[in-house]
Amino acid sequence: MGLGCIAVGCPDLRELSLKWCIGVTHLGLDLLALKCNKLNILDLSYTMIVKKCFPAIMKLQNLQVLLLVGCNGIDDDALTSLDQECSKSLQVLDMSNSYNVTHVGVLSIVKAMPNLLELNLSYCSPVTPSMSSSFEMIHKLQKLKLDGCQFMDDGLKSIGKSCVSLRELSLSKCSGVTDTDLSFVVPRLKNLLKLDVTCCRKITDVSLAAITTSCPSLISLRMESCSLVSSKGLQLIGRRCTHLEELDLTDTDLDDEGLKALSGCSKLSSLKIGICLRITDEGLRHVPRLTNSLSFRSGAISDEGVTHIAQGCPMLESINMSYCTKLTDCSLRSLSKCIKLNTLEIRGCPMVSSAGLSEIATGCRLLSKLDIKKCFEINDMGMIFLSQFSHNLRQINLSYCSVTDIGLISLSSICGLQNMTIVHLAGVTPNGLIAALMVCGLRKVKLHEAFKSMVPSHMLKVVEARGCLFQWINKPYQVAVEPCDVWKQQSQDLLVQ
Repeated sequence: MGLGCIAVGCPDLRELSLKWCIGVTHLGLDLLALKCNKLNILDLSYTMIVKKCFPAIMKLQNLQVLLLVGCNGIDDDALTSLDQECSKSLQVLDMSNSYNVTHVGVLSIVKAMPNLLELNLSYCSPVTPSMSSSFEMIHKLQKLKLDGCQFMDDGLKSIGKSCVSLRELSLSKCSGVTDTDLSFVVPRLKNLLKLDVTCCRKITDVSLAAITTSCPSLISLRMESCSLVSSKGLQLIGRRCTHLEELDLTDTDLDDEGLKALSGCSKLSSLKIGICLRITDEGLRHVPRLTNSLSFRSGAISDEGVTHIAQGCPMLESINMSYCTKLTDCSLRSLSKCIKLNTLEIRGCPMVSSAGLSEIATGCRLLSKLDIKKCFEINDMGMIFLSQFSHNLRQINLSYCSVTDIGLISLSSICGLQNMTIVHLAGVTPNGLIAALMVCGLRKVKLHEAFKSMVPSHMLKVVEARGCLFQWINKPYQVAVEPCDVWKQQSQDLLVQ
């Protein structure tokens, strides 16, 4: 009935998201198709739609984008009804996490949608050679996402034969991706601009040599946790892919020589080199003139390296240097000259203090996201500076800092602050917390579960009624900052899971 009211009242609707609206059935979609024939974008992700819903969807003759993420009521039988009117206009289809669709259903999709430009089948059925070969029917396909899928036999090789127009290919966390397959595919994708092989743990320097030789025009390469690629292999990226704009080498064997090779990538704007433990201050000297974001995590990096970054990347908008335990206020003083900085993550940097944060507050007026968890020397004075100068602040993590009620209430004067994490903040009392919550227009707060019984329930209900969502966390208090080898092991354990 609610969807019917929208359909009748909004006949010119162009975009509609019904994500997680599990009460939507074919009856509501029938009325939507009848009244809203101008609809271009429809998101039905995580709804309970079934085969009976497809005839209505297919009547939307102007529909270009259809999102069906996690719709497990859809199976191969339901997809046989796709060969109707709207399927000819569709350009983007996302059916990721739809576990009941096999290669049979995929064949129905490609037959019905010859004009598809983007297809997402991530975390669906195994990719067989017959499935990959069927992609040839959508000869205009430019973007293909198969994250988390298992490749069977020559499934990946068939993509090289069938999808010659691809500009973007995502194989993140795919099993069955080997040097032989990847070396066969990339030379055939002449137009490829973006490639994601994150956690493809079987590939080596052989694959990287093929990628850098065959795809010199790449603008985005993501290869986090490709642990068999050597430091010498990684140097090929900077020497051959000079058009790169985005590069993710998190948790790889990258060293200073690899960073030095990247100095030729003059268009690079975003670089992720977290948990690359062989990087030192000398390597950061060679980082290109980034404008978007930089993230790194290495116990060998000191203030000297951050100074190189601040001087070489004055227009940088985001930096994550969490758990670089040698950093002091000198690093923050250097970064305060980056006037476009809007995101700063210095979690687990125990030597920075409120003095350094005050430099950021006064120099980086666009700051909107700040993570200072386990920065034990940051106290109320830092919060007072933020309240005075950081009027664009939207999100902050204060856990384990030395902030008290005074600092928390000071932050409440920032009218745009929306998200706050204070799971472990020993200096805050229930009275100080509720005073800050009543003044501040927060939308989401993460708190330790212990506060639930300390704060009057009627006060929490008042804050919730204003639109604030509480997330109660029951984590043990743990002060120690983890050493580098622990990060590495945690990263590997997470990827195995």
